[in-house]
Amino acid sequence: MQQKQIGVIVGSLREGSYTRMMARALVELVPASMRLSEIGIGDLAHYNQDRETATPPPGYTEFRSKVAGSDAILFVTPEYNRSIPGVLKNALDVGSRPWGHSAWAGKPAAVISMTPGALGAMAAHHHLRQVLYALNVAALPSQEVFIPNAATLFDEKGQLTNAATREFMTTVMRSFETWIEKLAPRPGA
Repeated sequence: MQQKQIGVIVGSLREGSYTRMMARALVELVPASMRLSEIGIGDLAHYNQDRETATPPPGYTEFRSKVAGSDAILFVTPEYNRSIPGVLKNALDVGSRPWGHSAWAGKPAAVISMTPGALGAMAAHHHLRQVLYALNVAALPSQEVFIPNAATLFDEKGQLTNAATREFMTTVMRSFETWIEKLAPRPGA
């Protein structure tokens, strides 16, 4: 079986963020049929339609190519002011353009939100799902993953040490694998 290439988009730019720690931990927890690769969003210029010329910014082109080349997308995001970080929204906008050529269209996705607080970034999670719906991204419906108290899950080296969370995330990744297979194009269809 050929590995599915999963693009991982981390909503925080901070190197030591809990979302980045989780994205790194998931590399060990995914089924063998999946390969995770982060698609960076930190260097993307702010989306500006005036830049959509015959030669758009190289960052736009590279980002769109990585999204389009992924079999699915995994979003791991914190919550900023009861929504998604601006840098994540910018990445969603860059990938959705030029009009009619969205790199996101039809992609299976999963959303994980997390925060040091008690609500697990639920507002950001739902805002992101709302945007994904508008972009024709099929987000995993059966498991909404809100992870609270993120500071208690990792050791000082950034390793996911909470056994219950590791087990839960392994289950989530198996569900994501099933979701991707369900949406995969069938030969001759």
